[in-house]
Amino acid sequence: MAFYDIVVAGGGLSGITAARLLAENGYKVLVVEQKKHLAGQIYDYKNEAGITIHQYGPHIFHTKIEKVWKFVNKFSDFSNFQHRVLSFANGNFINFPINRDTLNTVFGIHLSNNDVKDFLKKEVDKSTFNNPPKSFRDVIVSQVGQELYSLFFEKYTQKQWNCNPDELSPDLAGRIPVRDNNDSRYFADKYQGIPVNGYTAMINNMIDHENISVLLGVDYHTIKNEIHPKLLVYTGELDKFFDCKYGKLTYRSVKLDFQTLDQEQFQPAPVVNYPNDYDYTRITEFKQLTGEKSPKTTICYEYPSAEGLPFYTMPNEENERLRVRYMQDVKNFENQGTHLFIGRLAEYKYYNMDMAIDSAINRVEQWLKR
Repeated sequence: MAFYDIVVAGGGLSGITAARLLAENGYKVLVVEQKKHLAGQIYDYKNEAGITIHQYGPHIFHTKIEKVWKFVNKFSDFSNFQHRVLSFANGNFINFPINRDTLNTVFGIHLSNNDVKDFLKKEVDKSTFNNPPKSFRDVIVSQVGQELYSLFFEKYTQKQWNCNPDELSPDLAGRIPVRDNNDSRYFADKYQGIPVNGYTAMINNMIDHENISVLLGVDYHTIKNEIHPKLLVYTGELDKFFDCKYGKLTYRSVKLDFQTLDQEQFQPAPVVNYPNDYDYTRITEFKQLTGEKSPKTTICYEYPSAEGLPFYTMPNEENERLRVRYMQDVKNFENQGTHLFIGRLAEYKYYNMDMAIDSAINRVEQWLKR
């Protein structure tokens, strides 16, 4: 095998970001990806109806971090897409995340923006929860009260994680916004959009560098004894790297059911959550993400699963205990300057896309300074 200064194990967003930065600094980089394609779980493609499909579920780019926005815009132009989600509850499509209009619809009232905080405080005051919060449930109920928690979060969370929300880390709830106005956007970040030619095209532009080579359809673990780079950038499962010596970490997956329908539009929003009814958690209609025109439409049902590709880390006490043990070993490797563990799987930490890029940039810059 040809000599490379650096091997990146994994061709997802974290790995490709690291590969690009290291290549720009003069290092010969080999990206090893076990799938037959790059881009990891942001991989997309056009289907037979001419609609761009997100193979592993919907991805909308959003960030407050200017340097991340500038970085991705070097490799793709972005649409001005502002994501909106509805939640199907009590037989109605209701704005989500919770905002003023949500409250007016659910409770049959007419709040002004100035009334929202007081209304939610009354809902919280008549609810019981641990303070400081010990679980996901505590955080949500402390923000919106028991009734709204039961309507929008409780059963959705049970479906998503297959456990009682009382067993989930309070950190998980940090991702959920609550609005005291009628802003119906799912994200309030300054920078938002979707790559105009898709995520896969953006990733292909990122690897378009003379110092980057790619090996597809190969699991890094099967060739690790044949390659001896100066630096390994590892983005795979944390426990797998260490042969699960402390025990297996838990990952949640999603089974996706794509259907192309002979109609122009299926639902009133790009994504509709189903917190209480049905086995699926949400339905995505991709045309509404991309703005593409077609007499047909493609939708995707998401069914949470314990089996399949690792989509999400499982935020509970047992996994956090195991993570701490593994990360001590990671620290020992990284202190030698021969390894970097970056990304959602390698750090066993939830990252949005912008956070994954920001972390990769920061970690690579720290390594280069060594």
